[in-house]
Amino acid sequence: MKIRALIVDDEEPGRINLRYGLAPHEGWQLVGECASAAAARAVLAGQEVDVIFLDIQMPQETGLALARELAQREEPPLVIFATAYNEHAIEAFEVHALDYLLKPFDDQRLAQALERAAAMLEQRQRAAYARAMRAFAEPAGQEYMQQLNVRSVGRIECVQVSEVLWIEAAGNYVELRLAQRRVLHRVPLARLEQHLDPASFLRVHRRALVRLSEVASLERDTEGASQLVLRCGDRVPVSERHLPAVKAVLGA
Repeated sequence: MKIRALIVDDEEPGRINLRYGLAPHEGWQLVGECASAAAARAVLAGQEVDVIFLDIQMPQETGLALARELAQREEPPLVIFATAYNEHAIEAFEVHALDYLLKPFDDQRLAQALERAAAMLEQRQRAAYARAMRAFAEPAGQEYMQQLNVRSVGRIECVQVSEVLWIEAAGNYVELRLAQRRVLHRVPLARLEQHLDPASFLRVHRRALVRLSEVASLERDTEGASQLVLRCGDRVPVSERHLPAVKAVLGA
């Protein structure tokens, strides 16, 4: 079966670009084009849709409002946001593992988004996607993230922040250290840190964040370097730059 797609963009050039971009992809079927969220609602009421290409900035009602409504469904269509937002807004999509197309986008970037969506549909990930979407669209008045939506090939896993003991940087990824396993998450450490409660997590090294309640002691290794010993048994290096802050917090 073909993947049924709906384009929602108030600007005609945006709809045309996506229509022509989708045409070469035989596994995809365009079931409609809408210029507003209200028109999209009407299509969704009478037509099964697998993926929505959704513009963010539209008059009367934004794409985010429609996404917030769709997130209430148990298995909503996947949403690929089409946006001209700046870098700070795009950070939110990346942190929540939601896909987006930054205008203007090329055929290669569109193909990447289509491949990701197809893989998620094949692995029946709509329910997990719905949880990620709700975390993005409805933060429930909470300033900091309560769950991390980790995207791998064709899959989204929701990891509760309360389960994370510490976090280690790995290039453009981080390793989430849980009690029984490690989870690789594609987001830079500095970006993730902005979304975590500083009362719970402390930067102790340029490559590490630690949950304060997991700290057992601060020690020196055989070479005199500082390190935190965690309750789980892991040892995390503490840089000289961050050592005063670590001592201050532990002393408090």
